[in-house]
Amino acid sequence: MADALVTHRGGCHCGAVAFEVDAPARITVSECNCSICHMSGFLHLIVPRSRLRLLRGAEALEDYRFNTGTAQHLFCRRCGVKSFYVPRSNPDGYSVNLRCLDQSTITEVTIEPFDDNDREASDARIRDRSRA
Repeated sequence: MADALVTHRGGCHCGAVAFEVDAPARITVSECNCSICHMSGFLHLIVPRSRLRLLRGAEALEDYRFNTGTAQHLFCRRCGVKSFYVPRSNPDGYSVNLRCLDQSTITEVTIEPFDDNDREASDARIRDRSRA
């Protein structure tokens, strides 16, 4: 049985971007070792698009793409924080940075490795997370 969903609030450092995301209070995230995730310390909470609501800051988001151009990295143009983005592994959903969520609604966090050097196997393990 899946855990019940709660509403978590999050945003960027300066507050220009704010959002809500529906996810369990007990969260499983992926820690990716690719160059951008490693450098930024992003911890991936993958959710379906329907579970993320942007409350403010659409105009503050800047899109950055590299490599295959599939992932849409969305950074706050004011403070530079990437709170969430459209990942290459789950283009039908969002990856939310656990570190950008208010911790008061989180009861437990499990961190799983995502090996970019074995992307096919890693993608297969998380592919269903962006489906409702």
